[in-house]
Amino acid sequence: MSTLPLSLHCGGNFITAATSGFPALVRSVFSKKGLFTFMDKKFLLAPMATLSHEAFRRSVQKFGGCDEYFNEMINAPSLLHKGRFEKFYTLTGDTPESQKLVWQITGTTAEPMAQAAQILSELPGIGIDINMGCSAPQIANTGAGISWMLKPVAETQNLVRKVKSALENCAKDGKTPSRLSVKLRLGADNFTESGFFSFTDMLVSEGVQQLTLHPRTQKEKFARALPRYEYAEKLSLRYPQIPIIVNGEIKDKKSLDYALKCAPHVNGVMIGRAAASQPWIFAKLKGILPEEKLDMLNFALDFISDVEKFQPPEFFQTRLQRFFAYYCQNFSFAGYFKTQMLNAKNNEDARERLFQYFEKCPEDRLKKI
Repeated sequence: MSTLPLSLHCGGNFITAATSGFPALVRSVFSKKGLFTFMDKKFLLAPMATLSHEAFRRSVQKFGGCDEYFNEMINAPSLLHKGRFEKFYTLTGDTPESQKLVWQITGTTAEPMAQAAQILSELPGIGIDINMGCSAPQIANTGAGISWMLKPVAETQNLVRKVKSALENCAKDGKTPSRLSVKLRLGADNFTESGFFSFTDMLVSEGVQQLTLHPRTQKEKFARALPRYEYAEKLSLRYPQIPIIVNGEIKDKKSLDYALKCAPHVNGVMIGRAAASQPWIFAKLKGILPEEKLDMLNFALDFISDVEKFQPPEFFQTRLQRFFAYYCQNFSFAGYFKTQMLNAKNNEDARERLFQYFEKCPEDRLKKI
């Protein structure tokens, strides 16, 4: 097969590489405008605290779902100590979609995370993901999340090695061990490209089987410049033997096209906040949305019922608040509606506020999504 030169311009940067054709999972077409369009990428639901739980997954599944569902991060020590609410983080429901789950773990030391990985690997799903990307101060300041990218590399290497060993030890009777993946960022604000790739080289050499990159540094916020998608492309070219997933600011067809223009060889796309506001986004990007309008009231009521089924009463308020903070963006009076829902005193009050809004704005109830 002839070697094809590839030159991409992304965010002011040029990426040039030589590839022997394209990966089997990627079928590319050069359009009249000179842009690449792609098919056969995986779609993944991001791990989002208080949101990536079974009730929300069922909302996404109503429209055909996605290829992988990352669970909200599970604190390893809390899981091991069998805290009162830990079982609710691992509820899956009895559906085929539970086989697409990825259990993300967080923690500050290696041993509890390896033990947690062993427990979670016995549940339905694809595998275990180590959170090395969360930069929220309440996580990073404890030594978890992105702190694993900032610690001495030997310490992080020991973590990966222990988790990998735990997964292999769990594989019995010839069973294939659960997949090990890592979700990460670029690193600290003063990261260097050589340092970043030295870190990812270590991950891959220790047996990490998938990398999901949110190509921002520790302190870069969502409202600032777009993610540096070209680093996801560089990972794809550097590690053709494992899937590379790109994450960050992908919220519609235009942003998807731009991300894949910058990183055409990634194997998949992870979406978080946009899926929270539009649980149908994966179907929309695939072009498989139904023609009929969606009853937005009934959809919201179903979500509340699923929260009651899969979450403890102590979690009801925070789960509903997080969901409606995004879902209300779909409506004519989004700010007003969001305020109303965030101030609901309980689930019945939330239902009543839904009925009141759609009574006042009946044109918002049936929507072509």
